[in-house]
Amino acid sequence: MSSSARKLEEHEIRQALLSLPGWRLEQNKLCTSYTFRDFSTAWAFMTMCAIAAEKIDHHPSWKNVYNRVEIALWTHDCSAVTDKDLLLAKQFTAFAQRLL
Repeated sequence: MSSSARKLEEHEIRQALLSLPGWRLEQNKLCTSYTFRDFSTAWAFMTMCAIAAEKIDHHPSWKNVYNRVEIALWTHDCSAVTDKDLLLAKQFTAFAQRLL
């Protein structure tokens, strides 16, 4: 695990999910999906997310089909959700709220 990533306990994740609308814990991953008005908006969202992820060297697993983006966040090194995943989930939520 990266030295700057802290593995979160399940109760910490559950507490954090209270302030992350649409996110859920599924198979030890933070998951969500967004449906935008069109492909260009979905792509713009993914671009913002990619830049944020690159800045902290932590990247999502995601899928895009037309206007829909599905996201799963977890830290591969420790097969768990960490503070980095939570940080990205918060950023991705803010980006989505600006575009939806």
